[in-house]
Amino acid sequence: MATAALPVSFADVREAAARLRGIAHRTPVLTSRTLNSLVGAEVFIKAENVQRMGAFKFRGAYNAIAQLPPEQRAKGIAAYSSGNHAQATALAARELGTTAVILMPEDAPRSKREATAGYGAEVVTYDRYTQDRGALAHALAEDRGLTLIPPYDHPHVIAGQGTAALELLEETGPLDALLVPVGGGGLIAGSATAATALHPGIRVIGVEPEAGDDTKRSLEAGTRVTVPVPRTIADGQALATPGEITFPINQRLVDSIALVSDDEIRTAMRFAFERLKTVLEPSGATPLAALLAGRVENPPRRIGVIASGGNIDVDRFIALTQRPERG
Repeated sequence: MATAALPVSFADVREAAARLRGIAHRTPVLTSRTLNSLVGAEVFIKAENVQRMGAFKFRGAYNAIAQLPPEQRAKGIAAYSSGNHAQATALAARELGTTAVILMPEDAPRSKREATAGYGAEVVTYDRYTQDRGALAHALAEDRGLTLIPPYDHPHVIAGQGTAALELLEETGPLDALLVPVGGGGLIAGSATAATALHPGIRVIGVEPEAGDDTKRSLEAGTRVTVPVPRTIADGQALATPGEITFPINQRLVDSIALVSDDEIRTAMRFAFERLKTVLEPSGATPLAALLAGRVENPPRRIGVIASGGNIDVDRFIALTQRPERG
């Protein structure tokens, strides 16, 4: 029986890489002997926290908006996001000479809301626990004649996100496993597309917060499962359902999902700051948390990690990472 073609191909990721060349940063790959010793493997961390606007999301947003016909692009862009896709869309729209209106939850981190507005976007807020952001965003786009660029459920967004893994593997050579944070599934779908094309034997492992294990449950059930809106410090992964487009890709290409607690995420954030000298937001730290907490079974010899973002203000970073005082 023939296997149905997936909505994003390795060729799409390669084309996205060409489109982003000279626009997106080619972010560094970090290593640490201390981390290698703790994990018992060679670990290579793709530092997307120093990507433009502080996260991998710029790759997908720019790749999608750049492919719109000029007359459509000129009418403006709409998006919805808890923060990083919001900033990415605002910046990409500005770079491509258009405007953006972004729907953001009322409880999104203040620094992310301010940065989105700082890139020139109009910010409209909603209650993530009582309102359907997708329905609100579609209505907003239709009312204003804007093109909606979703945060993950779009082939061009997925292909753009996959360029992070492509760059990592170009630099490191073959890896035995790749750990990727999972929210809506766009980053891991693009990353798995690139990684499995280059190295068919690679293990692709997603990482979710324990409170938001919708992708793990969905992969186990064989169909998309909805969980209550997660309450976790990993706000970029606080989603209830995997993406409609991303899920079949991940169902085909992702090997497993590891879960991490908020406390394990905090530990990883502290480790990254103290040992790697880099700042990760909670969602960006979840793959590192999985490694440090031993959530990856039988860790192989060479492991890649995508540290997806570093957008966190100093007050929240201190609050999350400070150790409890001993009595």
